Parts: sequence; C-alpha cells; structure tokens
Amino acid sequence: MMRISSNLSGALFMIAGMASFSINDAIVKKLTEEIGVGQIMFFRGLIVMVIALIIAWRAGVFSHIRAVFEPRVLIRSTCELIAAIAYLEALKAMPLANAAAILQCLPLAVTLGAALFMGEPVGWRRWSAIIAGFIGVMIIIKPGPAGFESGALYVVIAMLFATARDLLTKAIRTDVPAIVITLSTSALLTIGGAGLGTIEQDWDLMRWPLVGLLVLAAGFLLIGYQFIVFAVRKADISYVAPFRYTGLLWSTILGMIMFATYPGVNVLIGGAIVVGAGLYSFYRERQKGIEPLSETTQPGGPQGGGLLARAEEEVLRD
Repeated sequence: MMRISSNLSGALFMIAGMASFSINDAIVKKLTEEIGVGQIMFFRGLIVMVIALIIAWRAGVFSHIRAVFEPRVLIRSTCELIAAIAYLEALKAMPLANAAAILQCLPLAVTLGAALFMGEPVGWRRWSAIIAGFIGVMIIIKPGPAGFESGALYVVIAMLFATARDLLTKAIRTDVPAIVITLSTSALLTIGGAGLGTIEQDWDLMRWPLVGLLVLAAGFLLIGYQFIVFAVRKADISYVAPFRYTGLLWSTILGMIMFATYPGVNVLIGGAIVVGAGLYSFYRERQKGIEPLSETTQPGGPQGGGLLARAEEEVLRD
C-alpha cells in the first residue's frame, strides 16, 4: 500500500476542511430563507461557547479570564461581530459562489493591512498581487451606474472587518490564551445575535427541523476546523495554505446543486484573478519564509474558529 506523504495528507485535510466550511455556508444560506441572521448567530454562538468553555476548563486557563475585557480583545470581538453579521447578510442576498469568490481576497487584504499598519515589508511583486486581487474583486462585483449590489457590499464589509480581526489578533499580548479570545468573541456574538434576533421578531418561527439544521451547520464548521488542525500539524503551512482556495470550487458546486445558481463569466474571470494573485502571494511568502497572517476562517463561522482550532491543538498537545 502506497504511503501518503505528510504534505499531501495535509493538503487533503485542508481540502476536506474547506469543503466542510462550504457545506456550512450552504446550510446557513438555506436557513436564511426561514429564520433571521440574529437567530443563526445566537444558536451557533451558544454551541461554540459550550465547546470553548470545555476547552478552557481542560486547559486550566480560567485564571486568565479577565483578559476578555482588554481593549484589543474587545475590539477584535467587535470586528468579528460586524464581519459575521455582514457575511451572513451577504449569504442571504447573493449566490454562494459570488460571496465565496469575493472573500478569497481576504489573505491579500490581510497582507495589505500588515504592510500599512504593522510595517511588514512588502515588495513590488506582492503589491502587484494585491492590486490584481482587488481588480479581480471589482470584476466579480461588476459595479454599474446603479452602484454595488447590496450582497456584494455586505461581503466586502465582512472582508474588511475580518482583515481587522486578523491584524488585531496578531497585536494581542502573547500571554493571553487563544481560548480566552474565543470565549470573548463567542460571548459577544451570542449577545449580538440575541439582540438582532429580537429586532427581527421571528423567534416564534423556530422549529425542530431548523434547530437540527443549525446543529448540522455548526457540526460541519467544527469538523472543518478540526481538519485545519490536522492539516497544519501534518504539513508545512506554506504548502497547505494555497489549498484554502478550493473553498471557491466547493461553493460553486454546492450553489449549483442546492440553489440552481451558476456563476457568471465575471465571477469566473474575477475569481480566477483573485485565486491566481493569492497563490502568487503565498509563493512569495514561502520564498521569503513569511508565515501567513490570515486566520483561515471566514466571517460568520463558529466565532473565533481559527483560535478555537489553535486552542484545541494546545490542549491536545499538553
């Protein structure tokens, strides 16, 4: 029996993880036809809080719980709250593949933010990749005389605040455990979801089939993050990181199967440009030995999911 190399197995785990994330997005998009964004955030936030509390208990980090009130932690959580609301609204308003294609620009946006606000050196090649990536996004959005489509605006807002989230994560003190940041974020999003759900005034529409779909969506997200842990453990990060872009393929396939939506020519061309620019940026980072800053999480997932994955890895390692 042929033995699979560690990098290849890591790539397969990354591909499977992105498939799980895409399935979650598809289920959530389906749920937005029945219930409000606030309820989705509230119930998923509760699930993540329970898991995060269990991990925090196992890790013995409750002595650090006061760190949830540190300004950078709270601001990071607020950025995740805004990003989550915007991304879920985007899923509600636009085809799955379109939202996924625009969001592929997140690693490039993080690189841009690191250069502008954290002084990270970025050469002309990576600047060219960033510019190309944003041109690809504009092709996907296809702004006309009437302005941007509302769904596209939502996903751009989600990308911007997710970028701020990733940069703030880097700026938080290293002695603050990852799971404490996750607890802060999941608590804020649960509270925010409850508030938004109350404003939407449709809590009485919750039925067991919908609760089951919420649990299923959360399950796929948690499976996805666990696969990311496996991928990072087994392979070089610089090798597996580009396989994040398979999420666009999965989202396109699921959009066709579940919603009978097919990506337009602008989405295919713009998506190809964004993915190509991102892959080139990863290549340049690998050449220079730079570790990617992005958390490997899309907005609206299990809040603080990238941190949850790292916290699980820390507990399992102890």
